[in-house]
Amino acid sequence: MRQASCWPTTPCARYAAATRGRTSTGGRRRCDAPAGVRRLPVGFAQRRGKSPPEPADLTHGGRDRDRDDDDDHGHQDGRPRVPDDIVERMKLVTTEEAWGVLRQNGYNFQFVGGWMNLHPERVLVGRAVTCAYLPARPDLQGAVAELGEREGRIGGQNSWVIDTLVENDCIVVDLFGKVKNGTFAGDNLGTSILTKTKTGMVIDGGIRDTQRIMEMENFSVFVRGLDPTAIADVTLQGINLPIRIGEATCLPGDIVLGTLTGIIFIPPHLAQQVVERSEDIRQRDQFGHQRLREGTYTPGQIDRKWTEDIEADFAEWKAAGGQAKH
Repeated sequence: MRQASCWPTTPCARYAAATRGRTSTGGRRRCDAPAGVRRLPVGFAQRRGKSPPEPADLTHGGRDRDRDDDDDHGHQDGRPRVPDDIVERMKLVTTEEAWGVLRQNGYNFQFVGGWMNLHPERVLVGRAVTCAYLPARPDLQGAVAELGEREGRIGGQNSWVIDTLVENDCIVVDLFGKVKNGTFAGDNLGTSILTKTKTGMVIDGGIRDTQRIMEMENFSVFVRGLDPTAIADVTLQGINLPIRIGEATCLPGDIVLGTLTGIIFIPPHLAQQVVERSEDIRQRDQFGHQRLREGTYTPGQIDRKWTEDIEADFAEWKAAGGQAKH
């Protein structure tokens, strides 16, 4: 199964190609595709100005395990790669600070709230690895299963994407809100996700083995619901393709920021702006609180747009070494 990160197609497109022209005779197994189905959606379009990469060796999960050629511009799987420094600094950003920057730049559908958060005291930050599932239908399920077998995939289709994860990734799963028989992971797969990423997971569906998952340290989980059933009757649509999570759109490589408020997906090109805006706000808050404690200004002066005199005082304070708490 080829990942849809930049150029390789999704299983759905592979299914369309695999079933195109099949007959009941000859050396190819017949797979009856629905009438009119010739092309199904492909994955995330290639980055502007880049030539299509060669198809990945998907027997090994579709990416170079050594990551020797990774840089701050992109992953081997084609996702844009936000620098580690920005990812680390993002852990101090509030949802509202990120939301404000995104809103100013016209990104109005990046936040989802009201989900189950197993550890509201924790903050989840990671680079999005996306995957999507569809309600099962026999012809598509058979084609995807056959494709996985040819490529040496092991286990259920929910484990295929887990095989691709690396440190600081955050798996984001579109299971169309299915909870019963939509449990993407239990404690076994959860342990694998935690070991590989050291972050957490966002599941628009369910999980099982919740008591065991809650015992895992430093593992943040956002999920639609909990259920004891196992995952069933769904088919993998693709890996690293644009997906819908609630009312939000998530793309591969987005920075996932999960707090007790909810989950926000930050486009890579805005990540640095989000971090710097947050740090400026923290500096201003620190300065304002200090001046209030000192009695320099009244609450009404600080809790509004600052005057030129206060701005000048803030600039002088900052130049003298005032900084945001890290």
